[in-house]
Amino acid sequence: MPGGRITDEDIQKVRDASDIVAVFSERVPVKQRGRDFWCCCPFHNEKSPSCKIDPALQLWHCFGCGEGGDVFAFIMKAEDLSFPEAVHRLAERAHIDIVEVGGKPTAPASKKARLKDICKATAEFYHLQLMRLKSPEASAAREYLSGRNLGGKVPHDWNLGFAPGRGVLTRHLSSKGFKADEMVEANVCSRDSQGKLRDRFYNRIMFPINDVTGDCIAFGGRVVGKGEPKYLNSQETPLFHKSQVLYGLDKAKVAMASSGVAIVCEGYTDVIALHEGGVRNAVATLGTALTMRHIRILGRHAQKKIVYLFDGDAAGQKAADRALEFIDSSMTPEAGKTRIELCAVTLPDNLDPAEYMASHSAAELEELIEHAQPLLKYGIDRRLAAHDLSSAEGRSAALASALSVLAPIKDSLLAKDYAIQIAGRTRAREEDVLEALSKLAPPVRYGEASAEEAAAQAPVPAQGPARRALSKTELNRLRLERELLSVLAQNPLIALAHADSLAQTKWHDPLHSAIASSILDTLMSDPAASAAAIVSNAAAVDGRAGRVLTAGGSSTETASPEEVARFLAEELAIGDAEDAIEELRCQLANESLKGTEEYDFLFQATTALQKELLEKRLAHKPVAHEGRL
Repeated sequence: MPGGRITDEDIQKVRDASDIVAVFSERVPVKQRGRDFWCCCPFHNEKSPSCKIDPALQLWHCFGCGEGGDVFAFIMKAEDLSFPEAVHRLAERAHIDIVEVGGKPTAPASKKARLKDICKATAEFYHLQLMRLKSPEASAAREYLSGRNLGGKVPHDWNLGFAPGRGVLTRHLSSKGFKADEMVEANVCSRDSQGKLRDRFYNRIMFPINDVTGDCIAFGGRVVGKGEPKYLNSQETPLFHKSQVLYGLDKAKVAMASSGVAIVCEGYTDVIALHEGGVRNAVATLGTALTMRHIRILGRHAQKKIVYLFDGDAAGQKAADRALEFIDSSMTPEAGKTRIELCAVTLPDNLDPAEYMASHSAAELEELIEHAQPLLKYGIDRRLAAHDLSSAEGRSAALASALSVLAPIKDSLLAKDYAIQIAGRTRAREEDVLEALSKLAPPVRYGEASAEEAAAQAPVPAQGPARRALSKTELNRLRLERELLSVLAQNPLIALAHADSLAQTKWHDPLHSAIASSILDTLMSDPAASAAAIVSNAAAVDGRAGRVLTAGGSSTETASPEEVARFLAEELAIGDAEDAIEELRCQLANESLKGTEEYDFLFQATTALQKELLEKRLAHKPVAHEGRL
């Protein structure tokens, strides 16, 4: 993980190498309209394109959900990354090496690209072995896949393979020029106790694991016949971190975005069976329970809900119990827009997803998914069902067990509502159950993000107290402020000419004031800064800046950016003058000041400001700007 400070030079180098249209095109289809490109927003479910990509400014904005920013902001939101992680991600894409200042050394982009080349060559080799190798073991692998309805085109579509072992892969990769240390670091080979190089995977059906863009970064292998472990995954590498990767996400992300739903299951074959059966929004964890990082990543692609699909057998039900560990405040109504709807459903008849799809249609599974229960209700029902509610002892045990599910959210209204339901089902007094709820200790969780990571991932709090209902005049003022900041951020040379306006305007929104200061700071340090750099720097100050600065500001056929900026700056200056005069009039209304020198001074100042305001109004010329000004 990135740990130091990335230099401004490296950030600019990565930005210059990352064309925003190309980066978008790797994730969603884009179409050119005039000078701009448009696409359906990958961050919310929509049928008509409302996301604009400006190739000249290297900025994007969705007019549906309001998100926007530069290429770094897009990668941060698309892959749930911090800013340094996004810079590293795009650096890898462009094969740019980054040297961090004051942090732990990280694998350079050139090394990661090399490791990806090894993984790609390994996947191709394994696939060839599965399709062509004439050996009893390879035949058994093909028979297993065929018996699981994973034959035909499936091995080709999912690049499935077979690992024969016995050093065959080691020799193959060596012949292609890869070094022993590189193979070990990619974890496709390892060294024995004598230091001899050997294949990591032996006599296994191989499932290449891809990152979100579709590049192979690791492998999972299922043993053919009997053997332990049944499934073997790659170890952690500079490319692969299992708590951050989901099998099949590269293929599922489009269906997730269009449906708004993500389905999480347990194994590779389950994911493939679901996709091949027409359910293409499914992914699987990789030898680990679902983590909060997984949930955040899925939440970026699936805006409606995440459904954990459990097998009906004992192992599936054990996984269901583990999932209850992820109940937290993000699942309550109090979380507002950041709420995560995590649901669960158990397949009937002790079937796993692959077995279910062999005898049921996609429509039948989608019906189950549609009626998946919220994880809270699912967990509570499971806990209650595990006890005999006909006896006092059973009801007491059921009450304690079900109530413990609510411990992470015990102070929420949702928890109190569920507690009352539990009281009714266990014949307990509501007052007693609510008191027991209040005394529950929140769970201690291990393996969560560090304090620094948590702070970086936390939503930016709103500045200042909750806003009152605003008048039409004030709403118009705030709109004008946003328009000026937007047009200046997108036109740096014009922003330089209006530096006085940025510094002198009495911004009515603290966010706008912070953005104006950021624009000035950026231009002072680099008068040649690009629009993307200005937006990126402002977003680093406040995460909401990107959507403000990309929402407007582009020139039109009827008005140039210079004209628009001039008009907006004058409008705001007139508004500031009106506010100043009104404030002076309020002071003049104080009866105790009449006849004093202070009153005379205030009166003269008011008269001078009124004259100045009149001059401003006479000089102010309207401009046509998208029909709004």
